[in-house]
Amino acid sequence: MQISVNGQVRQLPCEITIAELLKDLNLDPRTLAVERNLQLVPRAQHGMVQLVEGDKIEVVTLVGGG
Repeated sequence: MQISVNGQVRQLPCEITIAELLKDLNLDPRTLAVERNLQLVPRAQHGMVQLVEGDKIEVVTLVGGG
């Protein structure tokens, strides 16, 4: 299956969730926001949302500051 992650094409196994993708990318979901096809995916749903062929994923790191 082919998807786009932050503008880069990636080949993935057929069945993978957002949570599994983040784990494969060694990213901490507590510090990220994830969009799937321009729709924000709540962190609580990362483990339930299955990615499909052609999905466009944007992963944004949250930065704190003052």
